[in-house]
Amino acid sequence: MSCSSQLSRSNEYLSFRSSVPLRKIVVDADGTKGWKVYDSSPKTIKCPLICLPPVSGTGDVFFKQILGLAAKGYRIISAEPPVYWNVKEWCDGFRKLLDYMELDKVHIFGASLGGFLAQKFTEVNAHCPRVVSLVLCNTFADTSVFNYDDSAAVFWILPSLVLKKMLMGNFMAGKVDGEIVEAIDFMVERLESLTQPELASRLTMNSVNCYVQPQKICHIPVTILDVFDEYALSNTTRENMYKCYPNAKLAHLKSGGNFPYLSRAAEVNLHLQIHLRQFEGTEYAASERTKS
Repeated sequence: MSCSSQLSRSNEYLSFRSSVPLRKIVVDADGTKGWKVYDSSPKTIKCPLICLPPVSGTGDVFFKQILGLAAKGYRIISAEPPVYWNVKEWCDGFRKLLDYMELDKVHIFGASLGGFLAQKFTEVNAHCPRVVSLVLCNTFADTSVFNYDDSAAVFWILPSLVLKKMLMGNFMAGKVDGEIVEAIDFMVERLESLTQPELASRLTMNSVNCYVQPQKICHIPVTILDVFDEYALSNTTRENMYKCYPNAKLAHLKSGGNFPYLSRAAEVNLHLQIHLRQFEGTEYAASERTKS
């Protein structure tokens, strides 16, 4: 990947890449499906916060969360999935990843598709809960909002260039500040690094008709984190999220665009800390300093 964006060249990003190793963890029997994982340690924390990226994102899009929160004693893990073509496959793979990492319970911070999959995983495992809490960022509970169900069947044969163009149409760089522009540049770089099967499979999961059953999730603490400036999802989608989780805590950012974890990292990190604070002193603490 040619690192031309400002964020890629920043001291913060270079420090992240030199201090947090990238692991590839293969979880399936035929040895082909490798999750890419950044784990900030300390490994003694058994209920960390796991970050799940959007369609166009790689594991390193959460580098500001990993660095910022690890410095405060939190264990933050970013997990980028291999190629899975449907939600059930993805949920099976994620469960195997947690088993491999010996994590019985986790908190999840999911952005866009990552937030949708976090909800589905919580729902599918409601009978044997693995997720203690959710932070859902710029996300959705029903894929029908994209109106792509008919075309989802052909994503697997479309060239990379076509898939990338579809996604870049959502990035929007109109009247935005420098930090949002930097975040978009960084995400375009990440998008360029993804292979055709990676992109096609993620877009397929994003588009095949599927919805969350919030009644299976609403017993756990949920924070909905969203921005009030322009981003890829509609206001109706945002309102539907609020309806799904009437008891959720709402964390609003005045601005931040599609990728607030990059463009407004300090605010996002603060909201993550506020969310995780309710577990301090319990077995579900995500930070060593706050564990009893």
